[in-house]
Amino acid sequence: MLRIISINKNANEDMESYYPIRPECQKDVPKTRFKAKVGKTLSERRWNAAFDKDGRLDIAGVLRRIQRGGVHPTIKGAVWEFLLGCYDPKSTSVEREQLRQKRREQYASWKEQCKNIVPIVGSGKFVQTPLVTEDEEPVEDNEVRVPKEDADSDKKVTQWKLSLHQIGLDVVRTDRSLVYYENEANQAKLWDVLAIYTWVDDDIGYVQGMNDICSPMVILLKDEADAFWCFEHAMRRVRENFRSNETSMGVQSQLGILSQVMRVVDPKLHQHLEGLDGGEYLFAIRMLMVLFRREFSFVDALYLWEVMWAMEYNPNMFADYASDGSHEVVATKLSKKVLQQYGKYERKNVKNGRSDQKSLLAVFLVAGVLETKNKKLLNEAKGLDDVAEIMGGITGSLDAKKALTEALKIHKKYLSKARN
Repeated sequence: MLRIISINKNANEDMESYYPIRPECQKDVPKTRFKAKVGKTLSERRWNAAFDKDGRLDIAGVLRRIQRGGVHPTIKGAVWEFLLGCYDPKSTSVEREQLRQKRREQYASWKEQCKNIVPIVGSGKFVQTPLVTEDEEPVEDNEVRVPKEDADSDKKVTQWKLSLHQIGLDVVRTDRSLVYYENEANQAKLWDVLAIYTWVDDDIGYVQGMNDICSPMVILLKDEADAFWCFEHAMRRVRENFRSNETSMGVQSQLGILSQVMRVVDPKLHQHLEGLDGGEYLFAIRMLMVLFRREFSFVDALYLWEVMWAMEYNPNMFADYASDGSHEVVATKLSKKVLQQYGKYERKNVKNGRSDQKSLLAVFLVAGVLETKNKKLLNEAKGLDDVAEIMGGITGSLDAKKALTEALKIHKKYLSKARN
């Protein structure tokens, strides 16, 4: 699935060759800027050397390396499982293998439940047309026959069935420039993971954009159950963004924080934007919902995510997840050794005794982008369409490393000004 090659002088080309792009799509995808660099990027050799004889991971050393240069493609899946909290670095190899097997069994059980309701689950195929109507009646002309007795009054079952065709429609649009998704079995793997996640997390259900979060996990992790659990842990960080009702969207809380940040770090630009859209910052919804997937090439987006997760890493994430995916930052004096186990961004939050939501770094990323477009927005944006056009122009032109550097700079400025 993934081509294993060594890092050499032509490193940028090598990065793209792990996730080959269909020839006809080459001109339409953003340029890839990420280059694996010897001595900076976390390599397979460095990764293996970070474990002791029992399999416990030196997370502090790993975080430093990732923050400097990302993760090499040969080990991304394994590293992501730690960054997202699937495994505790203090666990042994034996303990992790036991947990992995337990999770695989749980996934297989959920998949079997889903398959008993809709037999196409796990078949290597998927649906793109509705299976049932809003009135819980089977759709007769659908090529996938759903027994009438299955279309019962159970709200969970009905809502789940209603979501399956939308997942299918989104699956065929997901990363379609990649050769990987030319294979229907790979598309079906993505559909299965999303369908089963939707069955398990029926409180949120399926919302467009989840496919963009899930796709890299499906590509990076060969075992479908492992990909599911990696996605499930990623969703713990951002799932509230996808919660919505008739009057509000979950991502609005982050838009509110973005507005607050801009009010502090750049009052003039904030006032200008507020006058254009009532201070809603709605132009930033997509960036926050799918964590800049559309603004970067596939390779650069993966690099951006892993560096963000490394910067946000909190060793307490294994014990103190709250129901909303946030965690408490305890404002106590920690030793330097303990602080090294936190990511660069989270370390500053801990030192300042702040309690922040997961993935708040994404808010500072958006703020950083706004700052780089400050003059253009102030001089040329006369309405929302102008803002959308200026922000849309960043696609393919952003450098992920520079964007992260700018985000940390804005974060530091915000903490300083907020404190004063």
